[in-house]
Amino acid sequence: MKQLQKIAKKGKLSLGLVFPLESYTGSIAKMENQETLAKRAEELGFKALWFRDVPFNDPSFGDAGQLYDPWVYMTHIMNHTKEIALATGSIVLPLRHPVHTAKSLNSIQLLSNGRVIMGIASGDRPSEYPAFNQDINKKSTLFQDNFFYLKALQGDFPRFTSKYYGYLQGTIDLVPKQPHSTPMLVTGHSGQTLDWIAEHADGWLYYPRNLSFLEQIMRDWKLALERNGQPWKPYMQSLYVDLLEEDTAPPTPIHLGFKSGSDYLVEHLKFLESLGVNHVIFNLKYGSRPVAEMLEELGDKILPHFN
Repeated sequence: MKQLQKIAKKGKLSLGLVFPLESYTGSIAKMENQETLAKRAEELGFKALWFRDVPFNDPSFGDAGQLYDPWVYMTHIMNHTKEIALATGSIVLPLRHPVHTAKSLNSIQLLSNGRVIMGIASGDRPSEYPAFNQDINKKSTLFQDNFFYLKALQGDFPRFTSKYYGYLQGTIDLVPKQPHSTPMLVTGHSGQTLDWIAEHADGWLYYPRNLSFLEQIMRDWKLALERNGQPWKPYMQSLYVDLLEEDTAPPTPIHLGFKSGSDYLVEHLKFLESLGVNHVIFNLKYGSRPVAEMLEELGDKILPHFN
């Protein structure tokens, strides 16, 4: 949980980046110079790098993420950085066996000295479910079953019976073990009630929404935590941004975000912070300038307001 505390504090907002760290058209990114850009992002003060779990390229979605398997690519980027948090945004639980997920997670957590945070989801691409012989109509149940299996696997010689993924009789043990439990953040609703998320997850990941809607879901989140006797837990969201050269350029909508100058971006983020948003994940897919140039300006003009 220490890694989560580094990027999410009550009343404060921090900033992260999701791969690919580039702008591109269509579904497939070039994935060029990502190691250099990730290292620079850490030097500038970004708090987390986020890795997508997208098994297949569905052209209708227009986004195949960082192309590489999230665990493999996280390990690669881990070796090019030092301390920045490594986060999944998000592992699609129903389409991965919990034993394989736990084995990968525990391994990277230990090798990275505890830098991993895990966003988890039920998946938003119906076209992928048949490829795994899974019923998308059961994704809510599959998600819960997988979630509790993952929890069980953190114990020694666990006993657990899963309806969909197998059972453990206490005679075998998963190694290596994590020294501390990895925070798990539910993405969207993943077929769960907000009360379930508040009770079982370590935080909530959501999508960019208009500000009036965001105000309402922030109220709902706080009430759900109170109803379930839970302490404060962080709320995080993604945001597509295109930082323009002119500082005073007004905002213009783009998919799940906006393009603007630095003045408006700071104003917008400050308002999110005032509502209780604790971490914003920048997606640079629709950037109109070279990403290295935008990174430097984000580091110079935006990050100082939130670090």
